[in-house]
Amino acid sequence: MNAPLELSLTGRLAALIAAKPIGETDYRTAALFTLDALANALAGRNTTPGGILLDWAAAEPLTTGREALLLGGLTHILEVDDLHRASVVHPGCVVVPAAYALARRRNIGGRAFLAAILRGFEACCRVGMAVGPAHYRIWHNTATCGPFGSAYAAGDLLGLDHAAMTHALGNAGTQSSGLWQFLETGAMSKHLHAGRAAEAGLLAADLAARGFSGPPKILEGEKGFFRATCADPVPERLLGEPDAPWQLVQTSIKPWPSCRHTHPTIDAGLKIAAQVGNRSVERIEVQTYQAALDVCDRIAPQSEYEAKFSLQHTAAAAIHDGKVDFASFDAPARARLSEAASRVVIAAEEPYRSSYPRAWGARVTARLGDGSSIVAERTHAFGDPENPLDDAAMRAKARMLLEFGGVQKPDSFIDAVLALADDGPLPALPGLTE
Repeated sequence: MNAPLELSLTGRLAALIAAKPIGETDYRTAALFTLDALANALAGRNTTPGGILLDWAAAEPLTTGREALLLGGLTHILEVDDLHRASVVHPGCVVVPAAYALARRRNIGGRAFLAAILRGFEACCRVGMAVGPAHYRIWHNTATCGPFGSAYAAGDLLGLDHAAMTHALGNAGTQSSGLWQFLETGAMSKHLHAGRAAEAGLLAADLAARGFSGPPKILEGEKGFFRATCADPVPERLLGEPDAPWQLVQTSIKPWPSCRHTHPTIDAGLKIAAQVGNRSVERIEVQTYQAALDVCDRIAPQSEYEAKFSLQHTAAAAIHDGKVDFASFDAPARARLSEAASRVVIAAEEPYRSSYPRAWGARVTARLGDGSSIVAERTHAFGDPENPLDDAAMRAKARMLLEFGGVQKPDSFIDAVLALADDGPLPALPGLTE
């Protein structure tokens, strides 16, 4: 059995991740990303889908797998969780819930917990970078690639050896699923994608720890993941640049609660808003990359969730309101901004088209009533590694989410999560696990 495990892409991925060194800055960055994910989970309770998930969880005893599913679903609801550009995966909503649920069960905290987070991010992001662009047109990468990350994180906490970790990843991959069809109606399935991906990886690792085998060639096999779901896979990206920084530190943090594809447009739009003054805006033109249009071309969104996936609505909100927050997507905001959104024209243009997914950029032009124009361009949106939120901004974002979720002492929780980098204990989640 050793030879196929070593020769398979899955086995080689497991070995690559296990060999990567972790530095002091990596631990501290991992604590910030963990804070972001857990704050999102606590905030997600204060939503309609969150209430449904909580009602479901309360109906039966909360097992470790069900807890991972619950936390994963809650983390992904508000559309303000992290995003890894090159893989188009939201790793935090899958990896952190699975690791948290298992670490609570086994009383693991501190740097061992953060190491598992780093390694889990690495697994799902590397798989996501290898699936190719066509996969994303039908499959939701967070749902399909996420189980590899949750399985690795859980396997790391369980102390799996190389063979068992390869089996865990194989069984994670065979559970991969999650389709974009939910966008047609704004259905809540996207939250289920994150929750099930967290649960699936945890199950895969738990079974592997008991000797349950998985297919070592789950990725490249004749009946494997790439063959089944990827029209144009790029397998060499799975193992490329093994000495690169951890994928976690190359992941973006979202400052606004909408699809990340809208963020370069929002960022440029907010810059324009600061220059418009009292002048009227007659037309807004957005030039960006094709994937943004594929997912977010929605000129008249009919729900809060559809508005979060609308370049037209978010461009109008940024320029006409000069801010984008949770209230930017509710029914009054959609009604107020509908006429302005109808005058937003979007197109996929260079250099943004060919730069994606390495860079997610946009150029926004506001045509004003006096005949003049204001143009703003973003190669990298706010929150990308090239344009990051600093520690103070990360704390401020977490505080906003925790207050939205009804947490009474947000700063105490923030301090406790960040103390994981100093090998502190895993904190309870106020109102969820305390």
